[in-house]
Amino acid sequence: MLMRRIMRAREIGKAIVLAASLTALVPPAAAQQVPQTREEITLSFAPVVRKAAPAVVNIYTRKVVTQRPGRFAGDPFFERFFGDFFGQQVPERRRIENSLGSGVIVDAEGIVVSNHHVVGDADEITVILHDRREFEARVIFTDEAADLAVLELDGAEDLPTLELRDSDTLEVGDLVLAIGNPFGVGQTVTSGIISGLARSAGRAATRQGYFIQTDAAINPGNSGGALVDMKGRLVGVNTAILSRTGGSIGIGFAVPANLVARVIDAALSGAEGLARPWLGIAGREVTGDLAEALGLGVPSGVLVEQIHPESPLAELGLIPGDVILGIDGVAVNSPGELDFRTATLGIGQSVTISYLSRGVEREARLRLAAAPETPPRERMVLERAGRLTGLDVVTVNPGVIAEARLPLMASGVLVMDAAGPSGRAGLRRGDVIRAVNGREIAGTADLGAALGNARGEIVLEVLRGGRRGNITVRG
Repeated sequence: MLMRRIMRAREIGKAIVLAASLTALVPPAAAQQVPQTREEITLSFAPVVRKAAPAVVNIYTRKVVTQRPGRFAGDPFFERFFGDFFGQQVPERRRIENSLGSGVIVDAEGIVVSNHHVVGDADEITVILHDRREFEARVIFTDEAADLAVLELDGAEDLPTLELRDSDTLEVGDLVLAIGNPFGVGQTVTSGIISGLARSAGRAATRQGYFIQTDAAINPGNSGGALVDMKGRLVGVNTAILSRTGGSIGIGFAVPANLVARVIDAALSGAEGLARPWLGIAGREVTGDLAEALGLGVPSGVLVEQIHPESPLAELGLIPGDVILGIDGVAVNSPGELDFRTATLGIGQSVTISYLSRGVEREARLRLAAAPETPPRERMVLERAGRLTGLDVVTVNPGVIAEARLPLMASGVLVMDAAGPSGRAGLRRGDVIRAVNGREIAGTADLGAALGNARGEIVLEVLRGGRRGNITVRG
C-alpha cells in the first residue's frame, strides 16, 4: 500500500512538471484571449463545471468538546459553604460541535485534500460526493501552517479526480470558478477572476502565508473546496475570506496548487509532516524609502533584518541589511513569498539565490536543508520540584524555533507542558524560559542545575508571545 502511494505521489509530481512544460510551449496570445464577439461573451461555464464538480465533495465533521466544572471547583472556601456543588463530584459536561466544509478528490482511491481548520481536530468526518454517496473518512496528514489536510475515504475506489495545474503560470485576470458547499446549502459554483497573487490572508497569514486572491464568491463552508481554471484544473484550495460580516465581499484566498501538490506528495509517501527548508533569517518587505536608501530602482526583495548563526545564508556571507531578490530566477517580494518558494521546492533541492549585498547584486548556489538540531533538543520533565513539579521542557535549537514558530534568536528552554503546580505557578505551554534568578539558561541541563541550587523565591525570565516578562515562583 505504501509503495502504491509513493508511485502515485511521483505520478502527480510528473504531471505537474509536464503541465508546466506544455504551458511554456503555448504562445501567450493563443493561450488567453479577451472575448471578441457576442457569441463568445454568451458562452457558458457549464462544460467546465461538468468536468470539475464531480471531484469536489462536501465534508461534515463532529467534535466532542468537554467543559470542565466552574472556576471555583476544588476551592476549599467554596466547598465549605456550597458542598459538592463546586467539588470534584460535579460531572464534566460534553457537547457536540458540528461544522461543514469542502474537499477535493485528488486520487481515485479516495484521497481528498481539504483545509486543516475544517478537519484537523474532528472526531468524526463524513464526506458526501457529488453523486450523493457517503463515506466515512480519516485524516492521514495535516499541516497547520499551510492550513491543508489530506483525508482517506473508507472503501472508496474509482472516484473522479482533479488534475493540478502549475500555479506559477497563473496571471491576474485569469478566469476561475470556486466550487464548494457554502453555508451547507449544497454544492455551489461561483465565478470570478484571479484578482491578486502572493497575498497574505489576514488570520490565515503565517510565515508560510502566500495565497491566490479571487473575487469569486467564497463563503463559510467553501473552505477546502476547489478553485479551478477554464480547463477544469485545480489551481488552488479555497481557505479564507476577508470580511467584516462573515459573508463574501469578493476577497477570497486559496492555497496555490503547487503547495497543495507538496502536501499530497508528503501524505502519499507516508511522511509525518511537511518538511520545510530553513533559511534562518527574519526579514521584511522593502518599502519605497528602503529601496531608495539601498540603491534599488524599485521596491523589491526581502530585507534581511536578522540572521541566525546556524543559517545556511550566513555561510554564503549574507549579513543583516542585505536584500534577497529571488530564487531560481523568480522574484520574491515578501517573507511569505520566500517561504512559499522554498516550501514548494523541498529539502535537498539546490537553488540559485540572487541577493543584493553591500550595494552589489550577487548570485550563489544553495542547498535547501532542514533546520539543524544543534544543540541537541534534550527534553526533561521536572519531578519533585516544588511549585514547578510537572514542568515539561525542551532545549531550544533551530529545529525547535522552526516548529514552534519562535522568534529567530530565541534561546533557553521551551515549555511543552505545564501540568499541575507548574501551571498554577503561571507557566504556559509555548513559554520560553530564558533565565532563572538572573542566570542565563542555554538548555534543560542548565535549568535543572539552576533550580537545584535555588533557595526560596525563584524568578523566571520568560518569553511569551514575543514579549519578555518575569514570573515569580514562591516556595
